[in-house]
Amino acid sequence: MNIKIAPSILASDFSRVGEEVALLEKNGADLIHCDVMDGNFVPPITFGAQMVRAIRPHTKLPLDCHLMTLHPETHVEDFVRAGADNITVHVETCEIPTLFKKIATYGVKMSAVINPETAVEKVFPAVEEGADMILLMSVHPGWGGQKFIPETLKKIEILRDFCVKCGCPALDIEVDGGITEENVKDVIAAGANVIVAGSAVFRSKDMAATIARLRG
Repeated sequence: MNIKIAPSILASDFSRVGEEVALLEKNGADLIHCDVMDGNFVPPITFGAQMVRAIRPHTKLPLDCHLMTLHPETHVEDFVRAGADNITVHVETCEIPTLFKKIATYGVKMSAVINPETAVEKVFPAVEEGADMILLMSVHPGWGGQKFIPETLKKIEILRDFCVKCGCPALDIEVDGGITEENVKDVIAAGANVIVAGSAVFRSKDMAATIARLRG
């Protein structure tokens, strides 16, 4: 399985985020995870499409935009125009079939995500609707630095089994929250292959080595 590392710029130094993104590419990252929070679906506010537009010239890596917003359908076009390569929306906030049809018209990848308290079965329709990736939150969205919720491992296994049964055994399964060099092997063994990491990468003294170790 092709393991991909998706550092989250939420943990970056916003005063020099362009440089940080370029550094991620240089040190082996596979995509850039952009945590978009609207202050409604989750309490904090992070950034909008302007941040994606600002970092786009600094990297050729795909920009993976995770919309933690109450009305994601109103933001899709702005993020696509800003340079997003993948739009990830929460099943808790939208009708997946309807929004996936809209995202598909822009020619970018489309993904679905669930929160820790949401049953993994709730994301099965997104797989059937042709999702390019499924994201499982392994912490409660909104804040960095939380500990990994171990029950996520079983959800990964169930989702991977469902993907196999649906004829898409290689579908990307992304996991976000609390992943470290110590627990990443368990996450990969359960069936995930896209690893979101923030603090673990940006606080590392050797970013390239950390990204390599996160591959498991």
